[in-house]
Amino acid sequence: MTTTFSSITRQGAYEPFELQVARGQIQGHSVIRVFGYNPDVDTAEESVWPDGGVVPHPSAASVLKISSTSANDAAAGTGARTVFIAGVNGGYNIVSETVTLNGQTAVNTVNEYLYVNEFYVVTVGSGGSNAGGVNAGTGVVTAGVPAVLYDEIATGYNQRTTAHYCVPAGYTGYMTEGIFTAGQASGSTSVTGFLKQHGPDGILRVSAVVAINNGSVQYDFGPPLAIPEKNCVGATVLGSANNNAVSAFFNIILIKNGP
Repeated sequence: MTTTFSSITRQGAYEPFELQVARGQIQGHSVIRVFGYNPDVDTAEESVWPDGGVVPHPSAASVLKISSTSANDAAAGTGARTVFIAGVNGGYNIVSETVTLNGQTAVNTVNEYLYVNEFYVVTVGSGGSNAGGVNAGTGVVTAGVPAVLYDEIATGYNQRTTAHYCVPAGYTGYMTEGIFTAGQASGSTSVTGFLKQHGPDGILRVSAVVAINNGSVQYDFGPPLAIPEKNCVGATVLGSANNNAVSAFFNIILIKNGP
């Protein structure tokens, strides 16, 4: 039987490598897209995520408390009803689950989490999106906000906007590109962005630095930046003045270790 070029093309043999990975055609490979947004960066260093301050780097995994700032984010509410959360546990193994919300009252996760890698709304009521900020964290919960915040779904977003990712055990991440953007009220101020990587030793090492003034900076890693198993990468930023809106985005190809 003669195999035609068109049939080979339909099978993906001549498609770009990245597209084949995205389509799940290469065993042990997957695409990780990490996006973060911080609407109000001031002169102290902050993570690129909806909350002020920086993403915590805990020494032990914990059961997380999932809650919302709105009573409408609940099992029968008009906002978010259930959320999916995934990350790594104390052994850096992948754990995940779906949690039914109960408004400002915290619901405990079944699994323990060291870091959160995914956090998004699964089902909603008539409002179509989360009515409040949906939070995952530890400690005392006040008005739907835990004392120590691990991650957040900002109001109306249905998806985490946190520029932080931790590579699970048994995998290596290869970052191919990243983008920082910043907008400032004054054209005379600037924002400095950092791409930082750390392993179980907790030492934050800078992998890239960008300076932005009302614009964007893209960096391409060729060859890709390798992020070993049990290492995390995240974007932080600080402004030379207050009130900066900042976003960060990066692509990672996650490859399972071994033959």
